[in-house]
Amino acid sequence: MTFLKRNEIGWNERFRRCVYFFLRDELDCILINEALIDSYNRFKDRGMEYPFLETRLLKPRAKIIGPEYREHNHFMVIFNEGVLPAEAKTHISFFDSNKVTKENLSGLGVFDLTEVFHHRMRYFKDTEFPTLLRRLIKSDFAILIQQDPTVKARYRYGISHFHVRIDWPVAHAAEDLGRYLRYISKDLYERGEKVGEYLQQKLYEYYGFHHTVGGRRTAALVAARFMARYGLISTVYVSSSEARTLVRLSEQGIAKYVLIQLTNADIAELAAAQDMKEPDFTDAYLIDRTSDYGVGIFLVTYARNEHSLPPPDGKLRELTADYQWLKVDLQLLVPPPTGGDVRPIPISRVYA
Repeated sequence: MTFLKRNEIGWNERFRRCVYFFLRDELDCILINEALIDSYNRFKDRGMEYPFLETRLLKPRAKIIGPEYREHNHFMVIFNEGVLPAEAKTHISFFDSNKVTKENLSGLGVFDLTEVFHHRMRYFKDTEFPTLLRRLIKSDFAILIQQDPTVKARYRYGISHFHVRIDWPVAHAAEDLGRYLRYISKDLYERGEKVGEYLQQKLYEYYGFHHTVGGRRTAALVAARFMARYGLISTVYVSSSEARTLVRLSEQGIAKYVLIQLTNADIAELAAAQDMKEPDFTDAYLIDRTSDYGVGIFLVTYARNEHSLPPPDGKLRELTADYQWLKVDLQLLVPPPTGGDVRPIPISRVYA
């Protein structure tokens, strides 16, 4: 199932969607800071070189092999437009025992809640929401943010659950995607074991990962596929301490944020192209500047092609594993969340 488009929903639902998109922009800012900027500062404070990712590894199907960096923040956040139905608890663990309440959080051990926690902190509108979110994502598993169904205020969003596990098998997710894209009609292995294996690998590629990635990124793509079954917009964020990326999976597709180094020549060229003085460019676009280079936020988005979209005629088709399902769409130098009115700048790095 896909979510209903704007012209297919009621006026109240349209307003709710506007609220959701606005809050998602806020969440983008919080999580970019947490995943990338805070991680960079932690390396710097400890006198360590930040392990910048080679931008060629942002190509579709690229395989990233490396250690898990303890200094790099890692987490997973699920943000739903509506409320997950009770039936989803079969595969997504959001129960009374892991609701965000003072009683449940008291045993978490991440921070002392006796003085800092109050009920309002769970909601976006509270000034302490970012503080609670940053502390909760340091715990294991995922954080679930969704619409609050318990009050008359129709569009209040907040953190509903922590320690959210994703217990849907990869094979079921691949089967669901295969039916959606019409590579199979019913069963994952109906066309043989090899096709079933390829579909599981292609599931990873569909969400922008190599099929060998670890548990948190696997859980993120499985969650994204599972949420698609409910006809609501859902956004899944995953930060990897191996890949040093923040990945956002949403109805807009795949977006990957990483930190990159810009040489002094790069900075001079980009500043001139924006008709800016270098100090102003540095203030607007960089999170750090040394005598040799600057550090910026690089965003890559990906577009799907005819092989990863449902066929127009709805007929079954053959799966060819060699065909790529994604292509690089946008490459942008993104201003930090405090960047004010400046816009992202196109900058080619993936195929440089």
